[in-house]
Amino acid sequence: MRAEEYQSFSEAWEERATIRTRPRRRLEDDGKLIFPISRQPLVMGATFMRECAHLQHFVLVQSLYKFINDVVIFETEIVDKTARSIAKDNFAIRFPFACRYDAMTVVVDEDYHALVAMDYMQQTIELTGIQPISLPAEIELSRSIPKALAMAPDHLKAAVELICVAIAENTLTNDVAAFARDDSVKASVKGLMADHLADEGRHSGFWAKLTRIYWSTASEEDKRALASIMPVFLGEYLTNEIQQGFDFALIEQLPVSPGVKAALREEVEGMSFPITPSHPLVGNIVRFFKHSALLDAPCMQEALADYLR
Repeated sequence: MRAEEYQSFSEAWEERATIRTRPRRRLEDDGKLIFPISRQPLVMGATFMRECAHLQHFVLVQSLYKFINDVVIFETEIVDKTARSIAKDNFAIRFPFACRYDAMTVVVDEDYHALVAMDYMQQTIELTGIQPISLPAEIELSRSIPKALAMAPDHLKAAVELICVAIAENTLTNDVAAFARDDSVKASVKGLMADHLADEGRHSGFWAKLTRIYWSTASEEDKRALASIMPVFLGEYLTNEIQQGFDFALIEQLPVSPGVKAALREEVEGMSFPITPSHPLVGNIVRFFKHSALLDAPCMQEALADYLR
């Protein structure tokens, strides 16, 4: 795709953006789960089910708080930064006005998602009386993007930033979709995720198109350099170290004996599996590499061979 072929989604944004069309999501006081059990393996372990089943609600509420915290960091510190730079024409890769206008709608959407998430978190605190434990100050992208940028020569740092954010936005879209389909959780949680998904579907296409525009103009030498960086970025991105650290901190807050805590930590460690080509997140990422035309380059195919098996 060439820059002059880009078509703005401004009309769709005016008609369908959640900031324009959705009501406030209010937390229900019903018997449904506030966070899917499937997304917190800690509560499915044998030790937890035997010794701590009565603490499931507490663990799921804390897991929701972490999810919301992750969303706020992602939206305001990762995506907002790059989208705002593009919108204000301060990004090293120059894009036409239509792209920059759409980038500003992404800024508005992402900051709104963060606001809605914070509102829902406050509602949860008020309804449950459960205060959040200390939440992580960073997400995996907070580490993986700087590491990828450090590998890039100065003239490719903007390209690395663009591609990394685009990968993350396309990964998140499918993750949120799975959350929104879970019938075990409260309707307001599903609505919250569905609202987010309504915007993220538009965003994922936006970032893929900008990546295609850049990639169509990149030299073969630059493509090879970028390809060499991608496996390092993905290796840092596709980890569960931060999640595991949170789970360990959460276990420490449980009112159980030291022996039970030790058994819970052991189970959490045993639930850590490597991210393989069969993992759903990898499938999402590979689809992005195809849709953005990055995989058209033999050097990228070679660099990502371990993820394409």
